Amino acid sequence: MAPPDLYSPAAGAERAALRETRAQHVGQKPGTLTVRPGAPTPRLFLMAYDEEGCDEAEYTGRYDELLTAMRTAPERKYWLDVRGYGDLPLLERIMENFNLHPLQMEDVLGDYQRAKVEVFDDNRLFLVSRMTEFTAELDIDDDQLSIFTGPNYVLSFQDDYDDCLEVLRNRLRRTNSQLRRQSIAYLAYALTDVVLDHYYPTMAAIGDYIEELEDSIFLAQRERRLLSRILQVKKSVVRFRRLVYPERDKIAEILRMPDEVMPEEMKTYYRDCYDHAIQALDLAESYRDTISSLVDLFLSDQSNRMNEVMKVLTIISSIFIPLSFVVGLYGMNFQHEDGHGHVMPMNMPELYQPWGYPALLVILALIVTGQAYYFWRKGWLSNND
Repeated sequence: MAPPDLYSPAAGAERAALRETRAQHVGQKPGTLTVRPGAPTPRLFLMAYDEEGCDEAEYTGRYDELLTAMRTAPERKYWLDVRGYGDLPLLERIMENFNLHPLQMEDVLGDYQRAKVEVFDDNRLFLVSRMTEFTAELDIDDDQLSIFTGPNYVLSFQDDYDDCLEVLRNRLRRTNSQLRRQSIAYLAYALTDVVLDHYYPTMAAIGDYIEELEDSIFLAQRERRLLSRILQVKKSVVRFRRLVYPERDKIAEILRMPDEVMPEEMKTYYRDCYDHAIQALDLAESYRDTISSLVDLFLSDQSNRMNEVMKVLTIISSIFIPLSFVVGLYGMNFQHEDGHGHVMPMNMPELYQPWGYPALLVILALIVTGQAYYFWRKGWLSNND
């Protein structure tokens, strides 16, 4: 995988839009609804189902027809999926028609709520989950999924057109679907379960990338940004843990609800969700420890490589030190005779002999050969230390 652009313009624009949205909430009255700049236009999808079959249609731009369709057959169950927040008047109408509290709708449009569950009038539930995906930028891309339950419907909100819920839609479309025979509360559970199940592909992608990073550490030709990639993945894993912990707490709170709010038969399914959340957290903890080990391994390997470089340089220096001494000694300004023409007997030996230069080269070669043999016997020239 090629090194990604961790500071892409798209990511910067998204962070800027999120900061601007949060800034708009500062000092406003609780329940004030604001939509982030650039939010996509809402698309309305309605799935009407019962044991006999499932009908689905898109009602984008036809909200009144959607309400009429739901009121015409109240005996059926409905999943109204709202994707996109770019039309505030429409969202306010939905809030009014489905009797949603402004504070809850504020949480929906804020789109940065941690996973949670709230009980409001007539034992209806408001659930928040976070859908995750490991992106090519080595980051955890998470989108908020807000779910409201009603007497015969589930209302879901998300800020993007793409999601991980298509597998659930296919289950509703399937002939003799068990999902269509269950209560409407089961659909809310199924939405939460799909989000939790999608954590595993996210963690699998992170695990595969961690293995790739581990292999890259031992490559002879590795990229210079490897450490930054390792630290970026560590940051993503830490962020994933922060997303899953509230999901676990949310399900634990559902399991503590009284039976009139959450029937005991539904708690059985949520216990399975709780197990999935615990397993996802265990994976995140394991990956975090693995990445910490990768950092230590990388630094240790860097140190070993530096030691190899220093060993080579030391050997080269050790070989040239005696050579430099010999040639430096003979390079001094010796004179064969003094100023009066007298030969100086204590002069450098062999300095003026005709074979002095070849003899010196032979001596230097013997020194190098002797040192190389000594280093070899000591094992300093081997890479199998």
